[in-house]
Amino acid sequence: MLRTVRAHGLLRRRHAWYARVVAGNALALAGVVTGLVLIGDSWWALLLAAPLAVLFARTAFIGHDAGHAQITGRKDVGRLLGLVHGNLLLGLSHAWWNAKHNRHHANPNHLEKDPDVAADVLVFSGGQAGGRKGLRRWLTRNQAWLFFPLTLLEGVALKVHSFQDLRRQPPRERLVEGALLVGHVAAYSGLLLTVLSPGRALAFAALHQALFGLHLGLAFAPNHKGMEMPDPDGERWGHLRRQVLTSRNVRGGALTDWFLGGLNYQIEHHLFPSMPRPHLRRAQPLVRAHCREVGIPYTETGLVDSYAQALRHLHEVGEPLRSR
Repeated sequence: MLRTVRAHGLLRRRHAWYARVVAGNALALAGVVTGLVLIGDSWWALLLAAPLAVLFARTAFIGHDAGHAQITGRKDVGRLLGLVHGNLLLGLSHAWWNAKHNRHHANPNHLEKDPDVAADVLVFSGGQAGGRKGLRRWLTRNQAWLFFPLTLLEGVALKVHSFQDLRRQPPRERLVEGALLVGHVAAYSGLLLTVLSPGRALAFAALHQALFGLHLGLAFAPNHKGMEMPDPDGERWGHLRRQVLTSRNVRGGALTDWFLGGLNYQIEHHLFPSMPRPHLRRAQPLVRAHCREVGIPYTETGLVDSYAQALRHLHEVGEPLRSR
């Protein structure tokens, strides 16, 4: 399959395409900021929180692609793109996200190795749910209903984790990452407090960060939740089975591709992490055909059904706690 993908040129970088995406996103961000300044200290300014949240998600997708070397093969350029789009524009640590996300890609849905399914506010298996007490027990019992409301806090949570991770980083990296994170907070809060009164600035920030977190939740929820989870004590899966069986694709057209940042081709992305985003759609029929040939189930569903499957899994995990 790798030879076929390479023969079709699907691993070649798309520098011009990404240049247009990065430039377009920067211009759109500048446009929203300009609109905020022109509207001034008015409650009408809160209408710009939604488009800014969407553009923040676009920025996160660019940072994600840079971290996977989809944009460029040069590590220094890729890191610079990640630092600008992550630390500076979003307040999200590029180093922290990359380390965490690479561990996820290496062992998706593995309870002991994938940080995305580690027991925290949410749990993803009956074993994780068993020992929950107090508030965490209540959260687990109701986690399917609480999932999307909880994503409203994700934008702030990512910033908190980013600052916390600075202690783990080497001194030089910590200095660069920390300075850019502080620069983001200063620029973001300075802009809002300069244009808006404190009350309106707080309302704008709360609405914007909540919608940003929700958008990220909508983009990442369909990918793996409710899919196969490797048994830590069971047979070891090869790379193809490990990546395909734990991932779910979402059907759709250009709008779905745009809204989900190409992550709707999760199977192809996991098999070929450095494949440029616009090539994922072209790789899909090749991957699907190969999976059919070797007898590996290839999961693809609609957007709404993908959310239903993910929430159904969370509901089933919490069922034992509701029956006691």
